[in-house]
Amino acid sequence: MAKEFSRAQRIGDQIQRELAQLIRMEIKDPRLGGLVTVTAVEVSRDSSHAKVFVTVMGGEPQEGVDGVAQSIKVLNDASGFLRMQLGKAMKLRSVPNLRFHYDASVIRGAELSALIERAVSQDRQHGDESTESEE
Repeated sequence: MAKEFSRAQRIGDQIQRELAQLIRMEIKDPRLGGLVTVTAVEVSRDSSHAKVFVTVMGGEPQEGVDGVAQSIKVLNDASGFLRMQLGKAMKLRSVPNLRFHYDASVIRGAELSALIERAVSQDRQHGDESTESEE
């Protein structure tokens, strides 16, 4: 049976695809560091607001400012422009207000993977030491 998706989810998916292209092609601010990836979009039930979750890879922080916070600020400052561009690209009666948030799940996943790898390697070392002592 087909999975049911709400209208808000479908709008969020389309906004995610469009924003990924718009950010890459249209935002030319040099403060926007590195590769910006749109990981998820949550649209409110009435389609008036959208939370856009992004990750920022690479990029150099400038003048002691955190690169991620600076990128989120640039995106939030450009939200009006991006909203206007979304209105041109999408067939919606009203385009939601955009608020950008940092998505730390990718970084957290990498940290957990590193912890698992370290635990597995330590387990292998202890396994090798116990077999050598039995001989």
